Amino acid sequence: MRCPRILLPALALALVVLSAAPAAGQGEEVPAGRGFGARFLQALIDGVQFGVIIAITAVGLSLVFGTIHLINFAHGEFVTIGATFAFFLNASPAGPGWHLIPAAAAAVLFGALMGAAVDRGLWRPLRARGTGLINLFIVTIGLSLLLRHIVLVLYGTRPASFAQYDIQEAIDLGPVGITPRDLTVTLLSILVLLGVAALLQRTRIGTAVRAVSVNRDLAEASGIDVQRVVLVVWMFGGALAALGGVFFGLVEIITWDMGFKLLLLMFAGIILGGLGSAYGAMVGSLVIGIVAQVSTLWFPVDLQYAWALLVLIVVLLVRPQGILGRRERVG
Repeated sequence: MRCPRILLPALALALVVLSAAPAAGQGEEVPAGRGFGARFLQALIDGVQFGVIIAITAVGLSLVFGTIHLINFAHGEFVTIGATFAFFLNASPAGPGWHLIPAAAAAVLFGALMGAAVDRGLWRPLRARGTGLINLFIVTIGLSLLLRHIVLVLYGTRPASFAQYDIQEAIDLGPVGITPRDLTVTLLSILVLLGVAALLQRTRIGTAVRAVSVNRDLAEASGIDVQRVVLVVWMFGGALAALGGVFFGLVEIITWDMGFKLLLLMFAGIILGGLGSAYGAMVGSLVIGIVAQVSTLWFPVDLQYAWALLVLIVVLLVRPQGILGRRERVG
């Protein structure tokens, strides 16, 4: 039945809406003197950039839900930890002062190891004891609070930025402009998403992940090591979350609660695209990012997330399974 699968993420969205604050705007501002067409194109480019970053962080969250039906409320903290770990290696006075590229690679590796540690040390024992999904969901909220305040103690409340690629002049592309940093982040994000799609479609582990997502019991009966697949999904999700955190901190700014603020849009993209579908998470996140940025042409920036969620509500009223979700029989 579809309704219970939508009820839990809807609850997560409600919890986040009550406490999440909108982040700063994305991309380059277009002077007010330019025409509406130029401002629309600029907002569209900014929306694509924002959307692909959300998609990178949301794919892992969607895969975890698809394989074990767990809504990981702590996924936003994985994003924050990836960004702050890279910052420590790159720009912190107490860090080694690495260049951003190796620092980002180390953060991705750390995110994968963190995902593996959380699965082996927490979720696997709880699943073995037969803990219910509601109880697991509550545990993810507690884990989120724990990790967020650990980051707060270690990192502090002061916003910061990476040492490289901080201030750049925009490249004029006709009526729009984009900095080399933002263009690189957007292109890299698109390449990563294409790589994820290729991994899921053309590799044995990708086929196993899709099989477990469709029918866990049948996949296990077919000889697939479900526990290994779940471990790989957690590692993959942690690595993507860390990478998304580095990208988001690069185009915006690094704060101790940046992942928690982004979590609202991750959930929106996943539900909009279709629960448990990695491709749906990509499409839904892109739509959310574009709507959030284009809405600023008519409405205040503080409302950009509200309009994105309005699109989510409308789509769910018309197509409850999401854009790429499959309709299921009831009864």
